[in-house]
Amino acid sequence: MGHTLTLDVPEEVYQALRQQAEHTGQPPETVAVQLLTSITQPQNTDPIEQFIGAFSSQGTDWADHHDTYLGQSISATMSPEASEGHADA
Repeated sequence: MGHTLTLDVPEEVYQALRQQAEHTGQPPETVAVQLLTSITQPQNTDPIEQFIGAFSSQGTDWADHHDTYLGQSISATMSPEASEGHADA
């Protein structure tokens, strides 16, 4: 069962809806319903989910410190010692 909802949107929002509607050949109301539907539906697909539990980890704090660990890894690959032997480095 559907419900009627009346919205007072800013001009720039309406114009964006109108442009999208013209592009798709649909009324602005239909585009608005599609957008609202897409953002209110739970996201059932997580692109990382397939990797959960796939790798063993020595530490338990990786979720809190992943930026630090990634930075250390990148820094190690960019060090002069890491680039030795590469003619173009």
